[in-house]
Amino acid sequence: MDTKKILIAIVKFIPIVVLATLMILGIDALLAAPAAWLTAIVIARLTEGIKLNESIDAGIRSVHHIIVALFILQLAYAMASAFMSTGVGASVVNIALTLGVTAKTVAVVGIAVTAVLSVATGTSWGTFAACAPIFLWLSHIVGGDTALTVCAIAGGACFGDNIGLISDTTIVSSGIQGVQVVDRIRTQGVWSISCLILAIIAFLIAGSIMGLETHTVDTAAIFDNIPEKSLEYIKSEREDAFNLLTQVRDGVPYYMIIPLILVIGLAVMGVNTFVCIGSGIISAYLFGLAAGTTGSFKKFAEDIIMNGFADAGKWVVVMMMWIAAFGGVMAAMKALEPLANLIVYLSNKVRTLMGFNGLLCIIGNVVLSDEMAQIVTIGPIIGNIVEENVEGSEEAMYKLRLRNATFGDAMGVFGSQLIPWHVYLAFYIGIAKNVYPLFKFKSVTFIQFNFMAMIAVASLLILTFTGADRFIPLFKLPREPEVRLKKPQTVEA
Repeated sequence: MDTKKILIAIVKFIPIVVLATLMILGIDALLAAPAAWLTAIVIARLTEGIKLNESIDAGIRSVHHIIVALFILQLAYAMASAFMSTGVGASVVNIALTLGVTAKTVAVVGIAVTAVLSVATGTSWGTFAACAPIFLWLSHIVGGDTALTVCAIAGGACFGDNIGLISDTTIVSSGIQGVQVVDRIRTQGVWSISCLILAIIAFLIAGSIMGLETHTVDTAAIFDNIPEKSLEYIKSEREDAFNLLTQVRDGVPYYMIIPLILVIGLAVMGVNTFVCIGSGIISAYLFGLAAGTTGSFKKFAEDIIMNGFADAGKWVVVMMMWIAAFGGVMAAMKALEPLANLIVYLSNKVRTLMGFNGLLCIIGNVVLSDEMAQIVTIGPIIGNIVEENVEGSEEAMYKLRLRNATFGDAMGVFGSQLIPWHVYLAFYIGIAKNVYPLFKFKSVTFIQFNFMAMIAVASLLILTFTGADRFIPLFKLPREPEVRLKKPQTVEA
C-alpha cells in the first residue's frame, strides 16, 4: 500500500476519533454524533469527492434501516414506566423477600431479584438504585458480606440490559445490526440464563466458603434501618427508583408480577415485539386497576405512556438517528475497509473473525468508558466488517448480525463491571456510598466478586472463538461452508 493510500485511510478515521474523543470528554451523544456526522461529510468530500447531497442521502438511507427500532424504543420506555409505576417491579422484590433470606443467601437472592427486575424495568441503573438500599441494609441485618452482596446486585442489574425486551442498550444494539429484539432474546436466551445460573451458584459457593450464617431474620425491619437521608438521596438521583422503593415498603399484590410473566412468555414464543410490549402495557394497566395502583385510562395514558414516549424521544431516539446518519456517511466512503481487511487477514475462519469483533467491542468499552458510546461507535464497525467480508445465505448472515448485537450489548453492560474507570461503576459507587455509608466503596469492590460479568464476558468470547457455542441451543453460529470469508488472507501491498 503506497503512502498516499495510507494517509487517506488514516484521514477517513478522523470522524470516529472525533466521536470517541467527544464522548470521552463527557460530551453528550446528542452533540457528539452530529459533530462526527458533519466531520464525516467533510472527510467524504475531501477523500472520495462525495457531494453534500449524496452524503445526506446516504445518512437518510441508514436512518431508514432503524425506523422500526425507533418505534420499539418509544414503546419500551412506555412499558418500563408502566411497570415501575403500577407495582410490577415492586412485586418482584416483595415475592423474593418473603422466601427467607440469610447471610449466606442474601447475595444469591440479590442477584436473582435484580436480574428479574432489570428485565421488567429495562434499566440497570434504576434497578441498582432501587435495590441497593434494600439489599445492602438487609445484608447488614443478617450479617452478610457487603462486597459480595453489592457485586451480586450490580451484576444482576446488568442482566436485563443485555436481554431485556425494553432495555435501551438491547434495542439500540439490535437496531444498529438490523435484527429484531425478540430474535435476540430467543437466540441468546439459553446462554444468558446459563450465565445467570452459574453466577448464582458461584455466589452460593462464595457464601459457603466465607462461612456466612444460615439463620433467617425478619425482613420487615429493612426500611426501619434505612436512614431517611439515604432515601432522600435516591429520590433526588432516581425518582423512579424511589417510587419503586415506596411500593416495596407499602406492599403491592403478588399478582402484579403477571404482566412481566406474560411479556417474557410471549417473547420466548417468538411473538412480534410490538405485541409483546403492547400486552405488557395493557396488562399492567388492567392489573393495576385491581391493585389500586392505576386510575382512569386517560390519566394512565397521559402520565405514563406519553411520558415514556417523551423520555425516549428527548434523547435515545434522536441520538440513534444521528448515529445512523453518521454510519451511513462512513459506509459511503468505505472508511472502515482497512480495519476490516486487517481483521480478515488475522482470521482464518468466520468464527475467528466474529471473535475479533467481540474483542473489538470490549476494547472500545475500555477506551470510551461508556457502554452506549461503545455500542454506537463500535457497532457500525463490526457490522460493516461482517457485511463486507463474509458471504452466505440471508439466514446465516442474520445469525452473524445477531451475534454482533449480542457482542455490542454484552461487552458494553457486562464489560463495564470489570473496568475500574467506567461510568457505570462511578454511578454505582455514588449510589452505594450514599445509601449505605457504613462501608467504603471503591471500584475494585464491584469487580472482585462480580461473577455475573466475569462469566458472561469470558464465556461469550470462548464460545465464539472455539465454536463451542454449538452446544448452546439456538446460539451456535453458522459454520463453513454455510458462511465463508470473501477475501483471501493477504494484506494489500
